[in-house]
Amino acid sequence: VGSWGPLILGHAEPDCVRAVQEAAAKGLSFGAPTAGEIELAELLVKLVPSMELVRLVSSGTEATMSAIRLARGYTGRDAIVKFEGCYHGHADSLLVKAGSGMLTFGNPSSSGVPADLAQHTLVLDYNDAAQLADAFAQHGDKIACVIVEPVAGNMNLIAPKPEFLQAMRELCTKHGAVLIFDEVMTGFRVGPGSAQGLYGIKPDLSTFGKVVGGGMPLGAFGGRRDIMEQIAPLGPVYQAGTLSGNPLSVAAGLATLKKIQAPGFYAALTKKTRSLVDGLAAAAKARGVTFAAQSVGGMFGLYFAATAPTSYAEVMKCDKDAFNRFFHAMLEKGIYLAPSAFEAGFVSAAHSDADIAATIAAADAIFAAGV
Repeated sequence: VGSWGPLILGHAEPDCVRAVQEAAAKGLSFGAPTAGEIELAELLVKLVPSMELVRLVSSGTEATMSAIRLARGYTGRDAIVKFEGCYHGHADSLLVKAGSGMLTFGNPSSSGVPADLAQHTLVLDYNDAAQLADAFAQHGDKIACVIVEPVAGNMNLIAPKPEFLQAMRELCTKHGAVLIFDEVMTGFRVGPGSAQGLYGIKPDLSTFGKVVGGGMPLGAFGGRRDIMEQIAPLGPVYQAGTLSGNPLSVAAGLATLKKIQAPGFYAALTKKTRSLVDGLAAAAKARGVTFAAQSVGGMFGLYFAATAPTSYAEVMKCDKDAFNRFFHAMLEKGIYLAPSAFEAGFVSAAHSDADIAATIAAADAIFAAGV
């Protein structure tokens, strides 16, 4: 679980803890930029070439909320596109489910979200490039932005079809919409350049959280200079936060980002994660259990289905009861997986080969007993 993704180095990593302790001794917050905040911003811009300017906030939700406001301010449009099953935080515009028709605007998915606000959000099917093209053909002059998890991690792990991300880039460019990659989960989790580096797609804006805070509350959003310069005080789009870029979070984030740049870090993490999913899939197959697994970098997905799903609809067809039995059986053996069939999992650098082997062995025993 790894605190739902941030702890790519493992729990209580000594260098991260030490960095936070040292920062705390100097002061918890100053209400002004610090040298550490500037260092972190410069490092993010270096590691993510699509980000010419970056601003720090206190959470992934703040990052995505701010990026959407910025896209609307930049384009002068109101409508946004998101995808069924993708989660971008708990801002009102994003707690929206698909409408009654394929290309109709959405309905609130949470109590307390005004229907008048939800009507500006169009919810489409993840990995469906043709549907996205139809949406732009019908609403292109109204769409401010498209926001997407480039690797979906909040309906279990769903890998993108290459043509889906490429079509998204081309359509946003053609229609003057802002492409936002929500890399809160995938950022520095799937590779050193995040998902955009892995798939070779350059978004207009990107949002980050989790790993960039090293286990402390921190988010970031950034992108093209001409868009980012619309934020106050340079432009008319308001954004602020008392504790944004606070020294403790910045210290943990810097310590983490420096360590994950070590040569071979991602090759080892990817190999370790792949060995886990391959081992689990092989054990299930040997026991005659319908099961699939896949991974992208240090993220993985487990499914009680014949093949790994590629959409929200396919995820919903997985055997959720079998997953629940498997989760509780693994927990009894001392292995804590995400307690929902709709969450991705995370491997950290602290997981040893013995940990991976023990996990596979526990699953094999459960499969043998008939999940």
